[in-house]
Amino acid sequence: MESLEDFDDIVYEPSQEFVESTNVWRFMQEHDIADYDALIERTTVDSGDGESGVEWFWDEIVDWMGVDFYEDYDSVRDNTDGPQFSKWYPGGKLNIAHNTVDRHATVDSPNRNKVACLWEGEPGEVRELTYHELYRQSNQVANALRERGIEKGDTVGLYMPMVPEVISILYGCFKVGAIAVPIFSGFGVDATATRIEDAECRVLFTGDGFYRRGSKVRLKGQADEAIDEAGHVEHTIVYNRFDDGEAPWDDAQDEWWDDAVATQDDEFDTVALDSADESMLLYSSGTTGMPKGIVHTHAGAQLMTAKEIHFGFDQKPSDRFFWVSDIGWMMGPWTLIGNHTFGGTIVMYEGAPDYPNPDRFWSMIDRHKVSTFGISPTAIRAIRKKGDHWVEGHDLSSLRLLGSTGEPWDPESWMWFFNEVGGGDTPIINISGGTEICGCFLMPMPIQPLKPCTLGGPGLGMAIDIVNEQGESIAANHERGYLVATDSCPSVTKSLWDGDEHYLEEYWSKFGDMWNHGDWAQIDDDGLWFLHGRSDDVLNVAGRKVGPAEVEGALIEHNAVNQAAAVGVDDDTTGTAVVAYVIVEEGVEESDNLRAELTNQVGEELGKPFRPREILFVNEFPKTLSGKIIRRAIASAYDGDDMGDLSSIENPDAVDAIKNAR
Repeated sequence: MESLEDFDDIVYEPSQEFVESTNVWRFMQEHDIADYDALIERTTVDSGDGESGVEWFWDEIVDWMGVDFYEDYDSVRDNTDGPQFSKWYPGGKLNIAHNTVDRHATVDSPNRNKVACLWEGEPGEVRELTYHELYRQSNQVANALRERGIEKGDTVGLYMPMVPEVISILYGCFKVGAIAVPIFSGFGVDATATRIEDAECRVLFTGDGFYRRGSKVRLKGQADEAIDEAGHVEHTIVYNRFDDGEAPWDDAQDEWWDDAVATQDDEFDTVALDSADESMLLYSSGTTGMPKGIVHTHAGAQLMTAKEIHFGFDQKPSDRFFWVSDIGWMMGPWTLIGNHTFGGTIVMYEGAPDYPNPDRFWSMIDRHKVSTFGISPTAIRAIRKKGDHWVEGHDLSSLRLLGSTGEPWDPESWMWFFNEVGGGDTPIINISGGTEICGCFLMPMPIQPLKPCTLGGPGLGMAIDIVNEQGESIAANHERGYLVATDSCPSVTKSLWDGDEHYLEEYWSKFGDMWNHGDWAQIDDDGLWFLHGRSDDVLNVAGRKVGPAEVEGALIEHNAVNQAAAVGVDDDTTGTAVVAYVIVEEGVEESDNLRAELTNQVGEELGKPFRPREILFVNEFPKTLSGKIIRRAIASAYDGDDMGDLSSIENPDAVDAIKNAR
């Protein structure tokens, strides 16, 4: 990645009027907090009266945000077993579904007839689901689950197209105390079966299919094959998206949504659950191999998502919040729970970002007056390549905030997003955390000035540091080091589904009582935080280490390069050599001269040992739907190795493109 000199200039400075309109500013005034630095100190280190700032903050925001507990908690945290196994809000009882649906649908609620979800299908149809309708449908889901023997602690799979019903299914699971297991709709048979088998789902919700780039993608057949491979599933409830009668069927197990759910009573008494009761089992994206089952609780997922939407994304009653994500990724439930806690409206889209044209998102923002829009850096790079003219002509003035996550930015693409989409005056809330915490370690506050690519600083209530190999803090030295959490938070995974041993080894084995997240981080002279890729994804070239993201950043600095992916391959001389794959900008000629320029640029930026042994040209990279480049697949394609399960890839044809790179 580029040095911090590449990010020197502050390009966004919020006006005082905007600052004073934010939720975080109001919180600061209420608690006599003078500025941003004091805010982070107060919420992460010292509350001002000698107690933990972390505990003070997570206690304070329960009432501040209006999160309802059926029964109040005895203390904010029981840390008897250390940060690895902190028990948050012990003694308390709540349910996410009560906070996101039930209380907004009462007769006297101003949100009863407000739109909870504005949905657009790829062919162009639009549906609106109000809170009252969502309440009734969630209750019908809960009753359908109860009728099929689902009780507290049972697992229910969601292998669904992106339709409004996924919200009712998620909240219906919460209502009965079942553990929701969202599964990415783009997964193939093996990846889906792995998750069903591991979670032991007794009920699976799926659909006959969805639209993608103008074609029907059949889902039900893949669900059947996955069930045959995994077992466990006793009931399959199928949403009818196409209504063409072509879904394969088994009368003994399969039921249509209209028969199994829509016929149910629309009243249900939501179950009061312990704070630590499980709400979701979320799986990592699978970009590094076998997915990890990550266990989230009702209190943790509720408080973290609401906190981030309220403070980081400054949620207002009139907002329309559109984050590009599938329900199978963490950002799907994060978007729903966080916004619906406050009676907000989310925008959901079914299909491809470039169908029928590359301006699909910009036309949706214009048409639906979206106020907050989140997307991955890779998706922006791909859209930017299509040309600025696709943005022009659309009114994007409704946007108040932009968001991004998933990977490091390059300055050029960040600035394009900021200027072309945000009009040069809309802050980019660039966040980074993980499925493991259903939220963020780092996220800018809307009151902060921004430099390209920055992540601002620690999230509120998140005790974050940067340490060296010995676990010593080096944040104040402005050195690059390991991103760690020095304390837990309510939403940190309760453990991993396959046991505590794997959980402790994965996150707590390197630095003892500090959570090792596996990212390189650095703070610049102005106190802004930046990430430099994965510390566990390092390339060791002749004893010298570099992250793939650093090589990719050096390549993207060249004005001919739109996207880049770097992998390590075996080398007789250096042990490991760098091979780089490049997607050039529109109209750029792929040539040996360009290869030489790019090789030299990497050498100048990072040092001669890291110059790529080969630079190969391609048209696309294999990616997950959330926009992450799957380097594992690229390296395996280069070496001709067995690539294992590739069903998590959103564009599997890209693997063949890698094999035939120019």
